[in-house]
Amino acid sequence: MSPHAHVRAWLDERFGWDELMSFIRHKTVPLHRYSYWYYLGGITLFLFCLQVVTGILLLLYYRPTPSDAFGSVQYIMTQARFGWLIRSIHSWGANLMIFTAFAHMFSVAFLKAYRKPRELTWLSGMVLLFLVLCFGFSGYLLPWNTLAFFATTVGTNLVAQVPFIGHWLLIFLRGGSNVTGATLGRFFAFHVAVLPGLATMFLLGHLLLIQRFGISVPPGVEKEWQAKPPEEREIRFFPNFLLRELMAWYLALGVLGTLAAIKPWGLGTKANPFGSAPAGIRPEWYFMFMFETLKLIPARVGFMTGEALGVMVFGVAALVWTLLPFFDRNPRGRASRLIAGAVVFALAYIISMTAYGYYVSLK
Repeated sequence: MSPHAHVRAWLDERFGWDELMSFIRHKTVPLHRYSYWYYLGGITLFLFCLQVVTGILLLLYYRPTPSDAFGSVQYIMTQARFGWLIRSIHSWGANLMIFTAFAHMFSVAFLKAYRKPRELTWLSGMVLLFLVLCFGFSGYLLPWNTLAFFATTVGTNLVAQVPFIGHWLLIFLRGGSNVTGATLGRFFAFHVAVLPGLATMFLLGHLLLIQRFGISVPPGVEKEWQAKPPEEREIRFFPNFLLRELMAWYLALGVLGTLAAIKPWGLGTKANPFGSAPAGIRPEWYFMFMFETLKLIPARVGFMTGEALGVMVFGVAALVWTLLPFFDRNPRGRASRLIAGAVVFALAYIISMTAYGYYVSLK
C-alpha cells in the first residue's frame, strides 16, 4: 500500500473520510440570476476567521488594565513589528464583517430564504448578527482612549433605559455605576472569551442547518429555475462554487489590506475619566441610525422618557424582525408583500439615518 493510500485509510477509519469526501463531491449549489448573493455568508465567515487570527496576535501584547491598556496598544502600533498593520486589519476587519453580516441578512430577507423549513437557520443567523454587534461594542473600549471611553459611557447609559431590567444591565456591563477599570475587564472578558465561545457554538449550528436544509431558491425564480435542465439549475460545490467563493475571499482580503495599509486605524489620546466628553461624540456607523433616531425623539413622551421609548421601540422592532419567518407563511400572500415593503423601508431607513448622522457631524 502506498503512503497516500495508507494515510487515506487511516483517516477513513477514524473520521469516515471517504463518506465525507463523497458528501462534498455530491453537494450542489442553486444557480440562477441571484446566486451572487450566496457569497456574502462565506465572506462574513472568512472575515470572522481573520478576526480570530489577528485578535490572537494582538493578545500577545495587550494588557486589559486602565493603566496599561492604552500604552500596550501604543506599543503594538509603534514598536511591535507590523503591529500597526495587524491592529488596522483587526479594526477594519471588524467593520467590514459587520457590513457583510448586515448585507447577508438583508439579502436573505429580500430573497425570502428564511421560509419553511429554514426558520431555525434564520434565527441562528440573527443571533450571530447580534453577537457580531456585541463584538464591535465590547472591542471599542479596549484601547482605552478618550473617544471609546465616552462612547461606551453613552452606549451603556442607553442600556439603562431598558424597562424593568435596565439598571441591572447597566451594573452588569459596567461592573458598577460608572465606566471604570472593572468595565474594561468585563468588556475584555466578553470580547475574548464569552462572545467567541457563543459565536463558535452558533456558527457551527448555523452551518449544520445550512447543510441540512440546503440553500433556498427565491420564490420569484423557482418556476423558471425548475424548468431548466439539471445541469443548468445548479453547480457543484467542489470545486466550482468553492473556487468562486475563494475569489470572493481574495477580493475581500484585497479591500481589507488596502484600507489597513492606506488608512491605518488611529489611536487617539488616553482616556481621562475625570475629563469632559469631546464635542460631537458619536457611535460607530453601525449604531448611528439608532443614535440619531433617539436624538430626534422629544425628552418626554407621555409618562416615558424619549430615550426609554426609543429603546423599547427598537427592541420590539428587532424582535419582530427576528420572527419574520413565522409571519411570512405564504410567499405570494398579502403578508409576504407587506413584509417585502417593510424590508425595503428598514434598509432605506438605516441608510438614510446613518447618512444624516454623518452629515450633521460634519456641519
